Amino acid sequence: MEQGIRNYLTVTGGYWAFTLTDGAIRMLVVLYFHQLGYSPLAIAMLFLFYEFFGIVTNLFGGWLGARIGLNLCMNIGMGLQIAALMMLTVPDAWLSVPYVMAAQALSGIAKDLNKMSAKAGVKLFLPEHGDARLFHWVAVLTGSKNALKGAGFFAGGALLAWLGFRGALLALAGMLALALLATWLLLPAGLGKTGEKARFSGLFSKSPAVNRLSAARFFLFGARDVWFVVALPVFLAAELDWSFTAVGAFFALWVIGYGMVQAITPSLLGSDPAGFMRNPALWAFGLAAIPVLLAGGLGLSLDAEILVVAGLAVFGTVFAVNSALHSFLIVAWSDREQVSMNVGFYYMANAGGRLAGTVLSGLVYQSAGLTGCLWCSAAFILAAGLISLSLPRQTTIAP
Repeated sequence: MEQGIRNYLTVTGGYWAFTLTDGAIRMLVVLYFHQLGYSPLAIAMLFLFYEFFGIVTNLFGGWLGARIGLNLCMNIGMGLQIAALMMLTVPDAWLSVPYVMAAQALSGIAKDLNKMSAKAGVKLFLPEHGDARLFHWVAVLTGSKNALKGAGFFAGGALLAWLGFRGALLALAGMLALALLATWLLLPAGLGKTGEKARFSGLFSKSPAVNRLSAARFFLFGARDVWFVVALPVFLAAELDWSFTAVGAFFALWVIGYGMVQAITPSLLGSDPAGFMRNPALWAFGLAAIPVLLAGGLGLSLDAEILVVAGLAVFGTVFAVNSALHSFLIVAWSDREQVSMNVGFYYMANAGGRLAGTVLSGLVYQSAGLTGCLWCSAAFILAAGLISLSLPRQTTIAP
């Protein structure tokens, strides 16, 4: 068990370092290219390959993890992220839309290799039938990761103001190189590698519960990113005249708070695995009401700054419980031999939702403003809730 805790802490530390750079690079790209005069839709298109290749990586990443080991997948992801950061250090004249999209494609592959490896690895550090501890470990990993992503948003805005675009990228690449070296040395070889050759046909989940949970995840994360990726930072900078550092700080606090709620979700929901408070549909329908109220308030010309800041704080709290519950269920519903492939399939759906949300964030904001993005978010969450009605209520299901 002590070895399992050490491995868990090593994976968590590597995941933290990666996530810090992932949040920072997102904020750097949005703010820097907004400063260069790119439209909201053009900025959204910069992340198109990031999300698209996240879908592809999650589909194949679980199979790859079963073939070569989760630790090697994590290290490959870190190496690709370093390459993506270095690609963006070229002169402005080279930063065409296709070039930045290619760099973001590498970053998308890196992010999902890292995420899949970390979350699937948690299952392997615990003995069988440890659902209570599994929920706690998954929640802490996911929550702390999001807190660090929030710190990354702040770091991105602050480093842009302090070191400039290229200086910030070089600092982030150096930090991640140190994390790559540490995880390479400390994690056991072959972590999560199956005894038999993983079959390519196993990429697509055959469990109805996993399929439905993945579909709900698609709409849940599409609902967040439709306002989160492009619409909100541009709205804060262009409509409310916030500075780059202030925008980064707001996103940092939002995601840090979201991560903290995720980490304590097992305590909030109680110990009964099938209890009423652990019903994903209940939390989804509650979440759907928040963007409806926000959109209505903006339509009535209420104070936009107070409404957006307070409303999205409430949204983040309820969304965090939804996300933590989903993250636990996908690991709980996977046996050890299939965990990397099921987690990969599930996060493929997650990346698909993020892709849809990213494109809609630029497109809807450009045509209907933040209010239109919030209405779109409500529709996506409602779809997630309806799908969640068909999920099983127990945390252990037959293969």
